[in-house]
Order: sequence, then C-alpha cells, then structure tokens
Amino acid sequence: MAPQDAAAAAPSAAAAVEERGRLARALEAWPPSVLLALAWIAAMLVVALFADSLAPYSFTALDLRGRLLPPVFMGGAWTHPLGSDELGRDVLSRLIVSIRMSVLIAFGATAISAVLGTTLGLLAAHFRGRVEQVVLALVDFQASMPFLIIALSVLAFFGNSLPLFVALMGFHGWERYARIARGLTIAANEQGYASAVRQLGAGPARIYGVHVLPNIASTLIVTATLTFPEIILLESGLSFLGLGVQPPLTSLGNMVGYGREYLTRAPWIMLAPSAAIVLTTLSISLVGDWLRDRLDPTLR
Repeated sequence: MAPQDAAAAAPSAAAAVEERGRLARALEAWPPSVLLALAWIAAMLVVALFADSLAPYSFTALDLRGRLLPPVFMGGAWTHPLGSDELGRDVLSRLIVSIRMSVLIAFGATAISAVLGTTLGLLAAHFRGRVEQVVLALVDFQASMPFLIIALSVLAFFGNSLPLFVALMGFHGWERYARIARGLTIAANEQGYASAVRQLGAGPARIYGVHVLPNIASTLIVTATLTFPEIILLESGLSFLGLGVQPPLTSLGNMVGYGREYLTRAPWIMLAPSAAIVLTTLSISLVGDWLRDRLDPTLR
C-alpha cells in the first residue's frame, strides 16, 4: 500500500472505531429492552388517555348473535379484531377501557402510597422520639400483615366502591416509602446543606420541601416504579376474585376473572388482558431497574 493510501485509510479507521464506540455507549445508556419497555408504557398511557376515542364499540354493548367470535389470528373477522366474549361484547373495546381503569387505579394508589409513606417518614425523621417510635411500629405492623388479607377484610366489611378501592390500594407499600424517607432524611439532616439552611432561619416546611425532598426524590421515584406493577397485580388478583372493580365497570383483572370460565372454548377472552398485565408489569419493572442504575451513584 502506498504511503498516501495508508495515511488516508488511518482517519477512516479511526472514525469507524469512534462510531462503534459511540454506538456502544448509546446502547449501554439506552438498552433496547428499556426502549421497548418505554414504548409499551407510552402506548398504555395513550390508550388510557384516549380510551373513549380508540374503542371501536361501547364496552357495554351486547350482541348475543355474535357471541364468542374468534379473533382475527384465529380466523375471525376484522369487525372484532380480538374476538367477542360470552355476551357478544367486543374484547378490544373492553381491553382498551380496562387498561384505562387499571392504569387509573395504579396511578392513584401509587400516589397515595408515596405521599402517605414519605410524609410519615419525614415526620419520624424530624420529631424523632415518640413520633418516630409510633411510625416505626406502624411500619412493622404493615410489613407483618399480609395485605391481601387486610384488603379482603375491608372490602367484605365496608362493601366496594371505586374510591374506597383506590384508597385501599394506596395503603399497599407505603411502609417502604416511610423507611426510605426516614433514613435518607436523617442522613440529610446530618449533612451540611440542611444544617446551613436551618441556621439561616428556614422553617421545617422549607427545609424538607425545598432542600431535602428533591435530594431524596430519585430513590423514591425508583421505589414508585417497583410499587406500581405490584398494585396492578394486586388489583388484578382482587378483581379476579370478584372483589375489585365491579360491573358495569371493567378492569384487566375483571376481564381475566370472567374469561376463566371460557378458557377451553374461548381462550382469547382471557388471553388479551393477561398479556397486557404481563407486558405492563414487565415494562415498568425494566424501567425501574434502569432508573435505579442511572440514579443511584453507588451503582455507577
């Protein structure tokens, strides 16, 4: 090879190596599995926000002459792409509305759990003493009691309504937020910035709301991504048992519960909501693990 050819090839080889290195860094920062999970979560949010516009039929519309029609991939017609159920209701329409209901319950319950747990954790870290002992006792009690038993008891005693159900789901997992918020807040109080702000005359609301909480928010967000799929599964389990969302409303667990009776004759009734539950919980768990790796400085 001539010297001028070798000199020309060297920059191109270096550029190729740099391009491969850039691609490797991009794939390390944004793995394909995480991108697919984010795309699925975004799709679920779009479906939840625009369910009324996306559903081809009313989710309560009956067509007894079109009962148990198979989906398209099993030889059915495009009028019902995912088939119809035992009452002739369109499975796709019910799936879209069920996704909206399940996402609404999961978001509301996660917000309640995060606010309740974080508030109690901050109170325990600020007052210490008896307040801290009471909060820790409540945390231990919540952690020692099977939440499913508590939920079954409350729903059996007080009956079922959507606000009560969302509030009940909000009591799941709050002890995690309380423990994390208490521990991180105690550590923050021992650091210089919290003491400096306190010496400048800032009140507790400003110290914790403006300075401490933003510094511990990343850990709480990761905790929320881990609690969110658990609430979806818990709601699905209670609805499967008939104690969750009540007709005429529908949710993913509600659809699975009704579809179990037709598992051998019409498995598509149960297949669609089951797949949505699995993919949604898996996607949120993948994103939660990715966020933990990105936000936790000890794992970098």
